Amino acid sequence: MEVLRFILSGKTAIFKKPDVNSYIYFTYGNVHKVALLGMFGAILGYGGYAQMSGPVKSLKQGKLSESYPEFYKCLKDLNISILPALEYEKRMIPKKIQSYNNSTGYASNEQGGNLIVKEQWLENPKWEICVLLDCEEAIKIKDALLARKCVYPPYLGKNDHPADIKNVRVESAEKVDFSLGKVNCLVPKDMMDIAVLDYDDYDDLSDNEDMEDFINNGGVKYVEALPYYLDSWTNNYILRTFLYTNQLVRPQGKEVCVYHLPDKKKIVFY
Repeated sequence: MEVLRFILSGKTAIFKKPDVNSYIYFTYGNVHKVALLGMFGAILGYGGYAQMSGPVKSLKQGKLSESYPEFYKCLKDLNISILPALEYEKRMIPKKIQSYNNSTGYASNEQGGNLIVKEQWLENPKWEICVLLDCEEAIKIKDALLARKCVYPPYLGKNDHPADIKNVRVESAEKVDFSLGKVNCLVPKDMMDIAVLDYDDYDDLSDNEDMEDFINNGGVKYVEALPYYLDSWTNNYILRTFLYTNQLVRPQGKEVCVYHLPDKKKIVFY
């Protein structure tokens, strides 16, 4: 299998959580699939929410009909994998609260037309992104990134958080048998979860590199429900719980395809 791989980073980022917006805007702790599809859509010039005709829920013959923004309709079937950068294996991406003034005049009805905005930002975020080159849209993204071309500039959640895309390349990935070990990407918890080891497992893993890394560096565990789908009627986020850890994991009740990259990192596409 061929995989498009690149480094995605920025000085700051915010991937807004839609459930709290009264006093402060909070961010998800990592870039998520819907945000990545939006970034790819900007690169390819696809329309977003603002370009949807009429309300999000369009009427057809007196009944509500399903609708998606163009970027999601075209790219929702992409298979991607998100790898937090190595320097964050011992700590999560830091967050800080930022305050600034929005004085455009139409930001609020407050006296003077000045709105004080408070947002939680990710600081110096960095990920490795892998896209499985198994469809036409994935090939389009590969061609655009390798040629360093985009229709609209990519950003990390908002257009005042520009994205930096580096080290774009195409690599081969081999499918491997996997029953117990470490994966280097964010992985859905319904696909894999931290393994409970028995005595036989310890005997099998006595000289295993994954076990050695866990023993030397200690356990890291990050779990968060991140946007994964858009609802076809409301375009609201549908969440899926993701896990990132340097501990050993097992597949959860079904066959999970694990791929080995040239630098020995193991990833799962979703």
